[in-house]
Formats: sequence, structure tokens, C-alpha cells
Amino acid sequence: MSLPVIVTRAEPGASETAARLKAAGYKPLLSPALVLEPLSADLDLSGVTDLVFTSANGVRHFPAVSDGVERVWCVGEATAEAARKAGWQGVREGNGNAVELAEHIIAAPEARTGLFLHIANEAAAGDLMARLRSAGVNARFAALYRTLPVSAVNDAAASALTRAARVVILVHSAKGATAFRNAARGLDLRRSIVVAISEAASKPLVSCGARAVVNAAQPSETALMEALDTAVLAL
Repeated sequence: MSLPVIVTRAEPGASETAARLKAAGYKPLLSPALVLEPLSADLDLSGVTDLVFTSANGVRHFPAVSDGVERVWCVGEATAEAARKAGWQGVREGNGNAVELAEHIIAAPEARTGLFLHIANEAAAGDLMARLRSAGVNARFAALYRTLPVSAVNDAAASALTRAARVVILVHSAKGATAFRNAARGLDLRRSIVVAISEAASKPLVSCGARAVVNAAQPSETALMEALDTAVLAL
């Protein structure tokens, strides 16, 4: 019987991860801890030469490709892939860390002449913008969606947590981990293994009582799947 893996990331990414898990022989259980809600925004792209995406969801919520944008800076592989699929040109891919993406932008020649627009959820108008602006980069922020926590894990995930001999909780963000922890309150997590995309993402679940916590070597979907395989081999 294949190992159940609870996918906590929001849709549509949850279904993409589930397909990858199924192809690898796992039993994905979709239980998104966050729901995405679009926000109405009157985007002014006048003079914008560079877009910054710190999530594939930002790419998905962007209305349309703009010919005036010269470069698209993406935090990691999944976001860059989403940008390319959406038709963006000049995609520059980071290694999955928003802080390092900011440093990469600051070090680029374009930082001295371009106008950068960071597209993300409403809670993300923080560190990245502060870093860019403090370095003299002309940057602004636009929120196109927000994330809302669910009130409970779904029935299949709850059943696996309480009945399965072993179950994996797959985590893509700290916010999702916090939402899942709250949604799973009252459930016994002692048979679970938390596999997270980064140490920061797993932090809210470190003290949840899980049997083990395993973090990906790099904050990417590929590294997350490798961490999952490693965790399973150690069972």
C-alpha cells in the first residue's frame, strides 16, 4: 500500500504536487491549508521595466503578459516555470530564497535604471521591498490576492492522521504550516512525518508532536521531493 502524503499547499499548486506524488508512487491526499482569494487591483504598469514574482500564484493572478516589461525576476524554479508557461520573456530564476533574490536584483545593472513591481499576496509587502528600496532600487508593490486559512483539514487527511501507520505532511510555506497546525488541532500527529520545503517552512510544526521533521536541501519543488524520498527511506 502506497504511503499517504497530505498536500497542504493551496490550489492550483496542490493538484500539481499531487500529480507529481502519484507519478512517484505515493498516495496524495489534498488538504490545502490555505485558500487563495483574488483582490481587485488597478495595476498601473506605466514605466515598469521589471516584474518580481515571489510565488507562482502571483504569476497566475497577473492579468496578462505586458510587452513593456523587459525582465521577470522569479524567486525559484516553480515560479520561473509558471512565468515561462504564461508567456513571459526575460525570465530570471532565483534559487528559491526571497532575500537572495533581492540581493541578486540589487547587484544587477538594471537595478540602477529600472522600475520594479513586486506582485504577491497582500501579506508580502515587507522585507523584499524594504531591501530593494534601502539599496536605492525604484520599486513598488501590488497585491493581487490574499491567502485565507481553512478551519479544518479534510476528512481523508484527518483519517490518515488518526489511522495510518505512517503519514507524511508536505509543507510548502510557513504560513501554510501554521494554518495546517491550527486546522489539525485536536488530531494526533505522532505518526506523521513533516517534510518541508525549508527550515523556515517547517518551523510552525516542529513542536506539533510529529515523529520527524525533514527539510529540503534547497527551497524548490525538486528538492522537496528528494527530501520526501530520503525521509521515506529512513522509515
